[in-house]
Parts: sequence; structure tokens; C-alpha cells
Amino acid sequence: MSVDNDLIKLYSGQILQLAAAIPHTDRLAAPDATVKKRSPLCGSTVTVDVVLKDGRVEDFGQDVKACALGQAAASVVGANVIGQSRAEIEAARDALRAMLKQDGPTPPAPFDGLEVLRPARDYKNRHASILLALEATAEAMEQAEQANCA
Repeated sequence: MSVDNDLIKLYSGQILQLAAAIPHTDRLAAPDATVKKRSPLCGSTVTVDVVLKDGRVEDFGQDVKACALGQAAASVVGANVIGQSRAEIEAARDALRAMLKQDGPTPPAPFDGLEVLRPARDYKNRHASILLALEATAEAMEQAEQANCA
């Protein structure tokens, strides 16, 4: 019974609010790059479109088909991604991974809202879904930078 109670606590009201209000859910008509990431364990997917200007996200779109935890992470990412550099996205991704896997510090601002997902550290099967939005965004930014240099 305590496992069920812990899981219910994991899906807190704040996580459900974030999941219900994901920003930038329209795909972009002419992205610099698009990346789709899938969690093999649960089947969650996030597809990200980016447009870069001067090495920063100028426009962003995402299609999120994930559990509430993956949706909440995508919500925080979508709300804060515009204006970010690839280094800032990668730092947030790496900090989120460390927060989940090693109980590391909260990701740096403006992604500190991902702190709400800290209770998921005990649910390793949810980590991949939570990381999808930042992983897809970092990869899309890398591809867009490479395409712009070619």
C-alpha cells in the first residue's frame, strides 16, 4: 500500500498542473532542426522543433506524448527555452539527470522549476521520460548549429 501512496504523492497537483499546460505545442512550419526522442521503457515520445538565431533558441515547438512526469518536464522546458543557448540547455539536461540519478542539485534557473520532479528520483523507470524534452532540445540545437555551419 505504501508504494501506491508514494506513487500517488509523486503525481502531485503541481505536476498535474504543469502537464495540463504545456507551452509551445504547435510544431514549427520551417524549423532549423527537428528531433524525436522516445523512451524505450514506457514508449513516451517528445518531438522538438527549433529555430536558432545567434546560437540561441528563437522559436520552439514540441509534440509531447508522455506520462504526466514527462509532460511536466516538457512544460517547464517549453516555458523557459526561448533565448537559451545550447550550453544552457545541456547544463539543465545534465543537472536534471544528476538530480534524478544522484540526488544532485536542482537544475539552474530558468529551469529550476524542474525541482518539482525530484520525488521521481526513486522511480528509475520514469527518468527517461522526464529527460526527453531537454535531450531532444539539446540534440535539435546541435543539429541546427551544424546545418547552419555547413
